[in-house]
Amino acid sequence: MSTLLQIDFPYDGPWGETMTVAMRELAESIATTPGLLWKIWTESPEHGEAGGIYLFSDRASADDYLVMHTKRLRGFGVPYVNAKCFEVNLDLSRIDRAPLDVVVPS
Repeated sequence: MSTLLQIDFPYDGPWGETMTVAMRELAESIATTPGLLWKIWTESPEHGEAGGIYLFSDRASADDYLVMHTKRLRGFGVPYVNAKCFEVNLDLSRIDRAPLDVVVPS
């Protein structure tokens, strides 16, 4: 079953296009993560937070990524990481037009 991973953490910037330039190598690295189907990058300058919403092919891949990425973020000086994993209900999500065409039906 597909697993959605939600991560957010305190972040002081950069934001927008400057963030895109600064984080390009990191994004390319994340794209090679085993089991990752996609990631949506999130940023909230008004709340001083950034993070992402990830879809993994399975829970084990999501758990492995969370352990690795939390260590990486701490290495960047991030004091704490908020994270939650959710199992995806594909049938209901498809009714509401979730972009899950890359997910293999279970």
